[in-house]
Amino acid sequence: MKHLVRASLLSAALVALASGSSLSFAQTTAPLDAWPQRPLRVVVPFPPGGGTDAVARALGQKLSARLGQPVVTDNKPGASTIIGTETVVKAEPDGYTLLVSGSTSYTVNAALRHKLPYDPLKDLAPVAIVARAPLVIVVNANAPYKDLAALIAAAKAAPKTINYATFGSGSAPHLVGALLEQAADVRLQDVPYRGSAQAMMGLIGGEIQMAIDTVASAAPHVRSGKLRALAIAGNERARALPSVPTVTEQKLPDAAFDGWYAVAAPARTPAPIVNKLIKEVEAAMRDPHLQEQIRAQGMEPVFVGPKAMHAAMDNEIGRYRALAHRAKIVVD
Repeated sequence: MKHLVRASLLSAALVALASGSSLSFAQTTAPLDAWPQRPLRVVVPFPPGGGTDAVARALGQKLSARLGQPVVTDNKPGASTIIGTETVVKAEPDGYTLLVSGSTSYTVNAALRHKLPYDPLKDLAPVAIVARAPLVIVVNANAPYKDLAALIAAAKAAPKTINYATFGSGSAPHLVGALLEQAADVRLQDVPYRGSAQAMMGLIGGEIQMAIDTVASAAPHVRSGKLRALAIAGNERARALPSVPTVTEQKLPDAAFDGWYAVAAPARTPAPIVNKLIKEVEAAMRDPHLQEQIRAQGMEPVFVGPKAMHAAMDNEIGRYRALAHRAKIVVD
């Protein structure tokens, strides 16, 4: 009889333990299965109104419709996107705080800044690259350079006499200028401007001889006849300027710069949530209306998954770090 009692007590204990374990497992997994249960915050490390903000808001609308929760854009500009990116890095890794930013946040800062307060390769979980933003090399329409070869020939004949606009040391135009210098074996002179509008007016007004800017910023001036486009600073032609050859086509592949915009979450975000995010972002990027919204910003909509995004980050950080060393680009 005592053996039966002991057996019954043991069975009851095992059932209780199993029930407790099941409850604990359910409590652990239910939030992941039910995600999202409240609004998502998308941090954009730029002011409202720019290309990054436009991509984030357009994508956020599609994700909101698919996920059944509001997606709120939180603009946190400053310190070359470091403030906004660090906000995401330090956020709770629960899938409710995401980053939408350009490649500056994912690669350029890590390559050029020794005191960056985070490591994008370790502290962010890649979701997807969602847009490519080609840059274009432009000159004044009245300039004597009819093509990129003519500009390079002039730069070789008179080093440092061709001035080009940048947005400061380590900015995308500065990196493209440095890549072009090394690929073509020329010496140019960078001139910092506060932004695209000032750089375009400086070029149109004759203050500088060349500018490297986004297709979205430069294309209207090219179409109006004020500027001449010499090359797309990438490996693929731009839909907005289809007749302009790339630097790769002009036998300068080492001058190519791939500008892009991507989505990421804090590292340690649970894999089921990241996987659901990847699936939903991929589905959203197939939407024709979203694609047209992105193309209206002078960008090309794409979907590049997390593995390829991580590989691109790793490759570009190494490439730009080596470029900064050779070109003596100092940002810190």
